[in-house]
Amino acid sequence: MADQSRMTLLLPSRLWRRGVLLACLLLAVPAWSADILLTAAEDGAGVQAFTQALAQQRPDDQVSFTPLKDLPAPSQLPAGTRLILLDLPSLDWRLLDTQGPPTLVLRISRLQAQQRLGNTHPSKISLLWSDPPLERQLRLVANILPQARRIGVLYGADSEFLLHELIELATPLGLEIVPQLWDNTSDSRPLQTLFKNSDVLLGLDDPQLYNPKTVKNLLLSSYAQQLPLIGPNAGFVRAGSLASTYSDQPDWLAVLDRLLDHPPANWPHTLYPQHFKVVGNPQVARSLGIEQVDESAVAARLAQGEKRP
Repeated sequence: MADQSRMTLLLPSRLWRRGVLLACLLLAVPAWSADILLTAAEDGAGVQAFTQALAQQRPDDQVSFTPLKDLPAPSQLPAGTRLILLDLPSLDWRLLDTQGPPTLVLRISRLQAQQRLGNTHPSKISLLWSDPPLERQLRLVANILPQARRIGVLYGADSEFLLHELIELATPLGLEIVPQLWDNTSDSRPLQTLFKNSDVLLGLDDPQLYNPKTVKNLLLSSYAQQLPLIGPNAGFVRAGSLASTYSDQPDWLAVLDRLLDHPPANWPHTLYPQHFKVVGNPQVARSLGIEQVDESAVAARLAQGEKRP
């Protein structure tokens, strides 16, 4: 009887301890985990490295990559999936179906979106821009070339839609946009006209104007006129332009991490990466007689001056 009484007393104590242990385990497990699916037409080492980096960053979620050719129609994917598109073919596939899960389109340029979507914006699709924000590029000019006032801008039929926004952004900074149509990249006369009326050239992310075929003419002309070229991207800086802002893989992972922490209903229609860096070309600076760009210091000044939501 004594043993039975002792067991009767111990039983509630054991149950209480088990209840506490169970509660602790439940608190340690996330309340929910997301099913994150990445896709692209090509499955290369870069894609796999990006997928693995995102999976390591979000260990509580189910992160996977499936080649585009192996996916069903978007409407046949589970509604709870969070879909991340890594290239333009996957966006074209997604646009074929008005139904489908919430979708983040990674690294698409303003021009590419304009060509595919015009002024429309499909529901449940968020576009994460790859080209540097126009305002950030203008403020980069103001930081590293404070004497420059006339900003020459080459544009084509595809990039003309950016001019109005560019002019609106430049005015509060005390800058004047000098636009020049360049519809025939074999003709250097528009370049010469623009260079004569500008203090600096700002490159738009328009592959019809800035590409391997035009780079030599553009850069040699800018050197001849002692006119710096800003942008249009980090690759062009390596080729010979003065400087640009850009976002790299860690910056994009930070953007995704922040967005994936929120319900898809709260995702913005469009977004530039908040995190970015500045790259400069010291050799170009020396050849133009310009002070070398202090990349970290300039990036910090630009970030400090940007408005945050």
